[in-house]
Amino acid sequence: MQTSAGFLCPGNMLIIEDVIIGWEIRRMGNQAMTSNRWETIDVDTKEGRVKGVAPVIISASRSTDIPAFYSDWFMNRLRKGYVKWINPFNRKPQYISFAKARVIVFWTKDAQPVIPYLKEVDSKGINYYFLFTVNDYEKEGLEIGVRSLDKRIDTFKMLSERIGKDKVIWRFDPLILTDKITVEGLLDKILKVGNQIADYTNKLVISFADISAYRKVQNNLHRHHINYKEFTPETMEAVAKGLNDINKNWGLDIATCSEDIDLNKYHIKKNKCIDDDLMIKAFSQDEELMSFLGYENNSEVSKYQEMSLFDFMDDKDRTSLEMSRDNSSNRAKKLKDKGQRESCGCIISKDIGQYDTCGHRCIYCYANSSPQVADINYHKYLRSDRNGESIL
Repeated sequence: MQTSAGFLCPGNMLIIEDVIIGWEIRRMGNQAMTSNRWETIDVDTKEGRVKGVAPVIISASRSTDIPAFYSDWFMNRLRKGYVKWINPFNRKPQYISFAKARVIVFWTKDAQPVIPYLKEVDSKGINYYFLFTVNDYEKEGLEIGVRSLDKRIDTFKMLSERIGKDKVIWRFDPLILTDKITVEGLLDKILKVGNQIADYTNKLVISFADISAYRKVQNNLHRHHINYKEFTPETMEAVAKGLNDINKNWGLDIATCSEDIDLNKYHIKKNKCIDDDLMIKAFSQDEELMSFLGYENNSEVSKYQEMSLFDFMDDKDRTSLEMSRDNSSNRAKKLKDKGQRESCGCIISKDIGQYDTCGHRCIYCYANSSPQVADINYHKYLRSDRNGESIL
């Protein structure tokens, strides 16, 4: 299960909960090792010149909603050229330079505050795309701090018209079942949103809430008198079948995020949120990025990647298409982010967000240790000059 912008919790404090902490410590350790793949660079900071990393792909962010709450900060740091990221476990800083950045992946539930800044990001020659979560849990009050569904849908459309629908990925995430939200009810919610935004995107990404693994989330749901139900393989397949039927009118690519279950028979794939294939399709003109991704810009192969299943292919065509797919798979394996779960297909990126800072106050969220701590941190930020080296 994910929030709109991230995984897991703790932020300012170490919270030992069930299986979370062991996995998260391993993840943070792996993330540190992954960072060694980025070029080391001198960064001029307030404390003087220090060593930092210069990632090619920036994730903004799995840990908090930077577009919704920290767009001013993000742009100020982009102008300064670096960010200081604080490890939530040992509190040690890591300096992250934008000097080599070629792609920024924005994760958000509300992109409205960042849209006015996109022209400036364009002027810096940096590519970007959005993972934009639009859920419909208004009646249940599961996302207390988000704007109304109608306003978020309007923003989704506005963003898509501004940057192109291939760069705005719709997430309905997480999928949640309760005593009041049945499989049929959940599908109705997805249908309601999708009928309004399917023409403004090419892809829908879903994940199934795994609440039993997280005691803090369970307690939070109980405090709000929400009687959740865990997904079973049967209910997952029921959702998948329903989505497959609905999607006959939309024609979207549908994929799961960090899920083990195989739903291929319902035409639902496993997703890469930090996606090299998307980058190659959308940003192929960026030679530095293509070099980093290990992609040779072969126009003939690109042509076959776009072919419909109903196009005629002779044996030569088919061989070229199969080679293209094999190359994509090999590329993804080499670039896989080992700091994420095994079932996560993402390639490597560097996250610049911090836990305990998101103001959406989603009841199912575990990127905040508590809504109160997140509110304190956010209001502290609002009183600042919004140009601190790190969010916190």
